[in-house]
Amino acid sequence: MSAARLIFGGSKGIGSAICRRFLQSDDHVVILSRSAENIDCVIEELKNAGDGASRLHGFQCDVSQPSEIKNCVEHVCKTIGKISVLVNSAGVNADHLLMTAPDDLIHDLIKTNLIGSINTCRAVLKPMMRQKSGCIINIGSVIGTHGRAGQSVYSASKAGLVGLTKSLAQEAGSRGVRVNLIAPGLINTEMTERLTDVQALMSRVALRRLGQPDDVADAAEFLVKATYVTGQVITVDGGLALI
Repeated sequence: MSAARLIFGGSKGIGSAICRRFLQSDDHVVILSRSAENIDCVIEELKNAGDGASRLHGFQCDVSQPSEIKNCVEHVCKTIGKISVLVNSAGVNADHLLMTAPDDLIHDLIKTNLIGSINTCRAVLKPMMRQKSGCIINIGSVIGTHGRAGQSVYSASKAGLVGLTKSLAQEAGSRGVRVNLIAPGLINTEMTERLTDVQALMSRVALRRLGQPDDVADAAEFLVKATYVTGQVITVDGGLALI
């Protein structure tokens, strides 16, 4: 039976780097995103890069819509086979003091970053528990473990993923399903490009450089292979959290 690795938010940044890394395995790689255009772009890019084109798939899906996720998961199970890995990389960020944060911004951050991952985890749990194996990787942030002024809501949404990860690891572990979280720091993506104080933050990074999406992909690859690791937070921040 063929196996599929699902990457929600796989069309950009960290998600697309993880997709590229996963194509080096024998599994099928399924890219899921709200934007069909972004999916087409990354699929074209990955196909032009080399091997694995026949194992690459893309589906438009909004993580805030449980019915869309359910349909995608069912389609993958029917057409490819078992789901071996789920990566939750879909996320949004916005800087705003809590006192002045608009209601719609608060709801969007929580809905996408936290509830979205709850939705996707719930959708894959049944097939993973039935097959008695599976690896779930949530993408959080060092902001979720250490906080930052102006990002209270974003921090709360990512902190919630830590609780989800640790609790779900206990719920699903007896059926062979592992759940871990990667907490990236300053990674060179579109999200980081919007920050106005990158240079100031860089002075707090022990390695004195921005991380690259491939640095996070390294951690994701490790967690897929590390079959005795579950319920853990893997920090990939170049030492930012040390200070």
